[in-house]
Amino acid sequence: QVQLMESGGDLVPPGGSLRLSCAASGFTFSQFAMSWHRQAPGKERELVASTSRFGSSTTYADSVRGRFTISRDNAKNTAYLQMNSLKPEDTAVYFCKALSMSSDGTPQIYWGQGTQVTVSI
Repeated sequence: QVQLMESGGDLVPPGGSLRLSCAASGFTFSQFAMSWHRQAPGKERELVASTSRFGSSTTYADSVRGRFTISRDNAKNTAYLQMNSLKPEDTAVYFCKALSMSSDGTPQIYWGQGTQVTVSI
């Protein structure tokens, strides 16, 4: 049974930090690129950061570059998102996503259920 379980969301004041975790099970974690996405109320889900299968390549949305860091530990089947200098506009539900391409070119995509991050006084 494939599962992605996010954790670490919380209410924090502006300027604070959080570390989100995404624990994976039911598939070969190291064969999947991992990414974090977020969705604020009334807005579309957006890509926040992504990392390649072994973490050698990362990408970030302009809005979080320099403040957020994505990482992964393949031995623990877990991906992380370290978020520093949080702003109220970072408030959203954060989702992790696993992506791989099958040998026939079909994408395999798994999503977690999300964790709420609220940045407020």
